[in-house]
Amino acid sequence: MHMENPESKFLKVKCKKCKNEQIVFSKACNEVKCLICETVLAKPTGGHAEILTSVVEVLG
Repeated sequence: MHMENPESKFLKVKCKKCKNEQIVFSKACNEVKCLICETVLAKPTGGHAEILTSVVEVLG
């Protein structure tokens, strides 16, 4: 099955604390922390994750 416009995407986000950029899944089912300073970047909500920092780019 080929989906033209999937609801879930990968997002490049930037940590507000240390400015590290990393990739997170828009429907993350676990808390996502910065790999450098461990600041929480995203929290699961049961659907789309709550992104707690700025999104730099949406990756297709």
